Amino acid sequence: MPTSLTSRLTVDLDALVANWVALDSMSLPEVETAAVVKGDGYGCGAAEVGRALARDGVETFFVAVPSEGVALREAIGDDRAIYILGGYGTEEQLDYRLHDLRPVLNSANQAFTWFEHEDAPCAIQLDTGMNRLGMEAKEFASLGRLPDCVDLVMSHMGNADDPADPLNEQQLETFREMTEGVQARLSLSATAGMLLGPDFHFDMVRPGIGLYGGAPYRYARPVVRVESPVIQVRDVAPGETVGYGATFVARRPTRIATISAGYADGLIRALGHGANVYLRDVPVPLAGRVSMDLITLDVTGLECRAGDMIEIIGPNQDIDRLAKSAGTIGHEILTSLGPRYGRTYSETEDTALHQ
Repeated sequence: MPTSLTSRLTVDLDALVANWVALDSMSLPEVETAAVVKGDGYGCGAAEVGRALARDGVETFFVAVPSEGVALREAIGDDRAIYILGGYGTEEQLDYRLHDLRPVLNSANQAFTWFEHEDAPCAIQLDTGMNRLGMEAKEFASLGRLPDCVDLVMSHMGNADDPADPLNEQQLETFREMTEGVQARLSLSATAGMLLGPDFHFDMVRPGIGLYGGAPYRYARPVVRVESPVIQVRDVAPGETVGYGATFVARRPTRIATISAGYADGLIRALGHGANVYLRDVPVPLAGRVSMDLITLDVTGLECRAGDMIEIIGPNQDIDRLAKSAGTIGHEILTSLGPRYGRTYSETEDTALHQ
């Protein structure tokens, strides 16, 4: 009997908003809680995520590159601030002007170029020990007195997921030293930094993964559910192999179910052996390698037929548990979710919980 070949991705926007509200409540009222929606809203759809958060009262958003900012501006309208974490590229100069995008200036060269040619708000990023983007102390000092267009000075923490890492306190102290006397608002922390306590909050916090149900925010409500249909079930005799590379060898009479999803859908090849998915709440192991469009499962002893839906992410397995099976993090799983899913956004009419 014909079955759908389309895997499903359901995004619970109510849960997303609830996570933002909960994170917002961790800091003092005068601390702004922004929202990071880069990577297409961590794979959840930046337009839908942005609109839901804007309706709830989020005033400031962060994305990675100008093209993300342009798309987000179209989705959320003109009355919210959008910062571009990657900085300022002169080739996208019109994007910043036409769509009111604010660059996070990562070098003195970027800063002087912006100050000379633009009269619009911007941010400056400092390198406090991560050695990725941002100005070190000497370069920051070369800017002299900051012009009024600089409305935010920020940095980013390298290992805030580990509260015991001494790098956290080192970065905090470096940030305090570098920003002494700065009149602009200050921001140091994303989700993990927020959880270190109020000393790390300053004037603005910038949660990302915590909004979408991921670690290290262990009280987050799950936001994403991924399910895939079984499109074929077959019997495999002892000694026969399954999938590319013949990495799975049947040791007994085995039932193999094939589902319509693969690494082109963000279910990365590293999952392979050791990962489980769920058939009616029963764990089912992967059998063989994940391929581009298909994954094979060992459903021996279970009632399984074409058309059954397999839970990949959901009540039985959150994004971090699945990620651990692949030796990665929930961020990679979420941001890898591809365009082929049938996407559904679950939202009540009264999503605005915190206006």
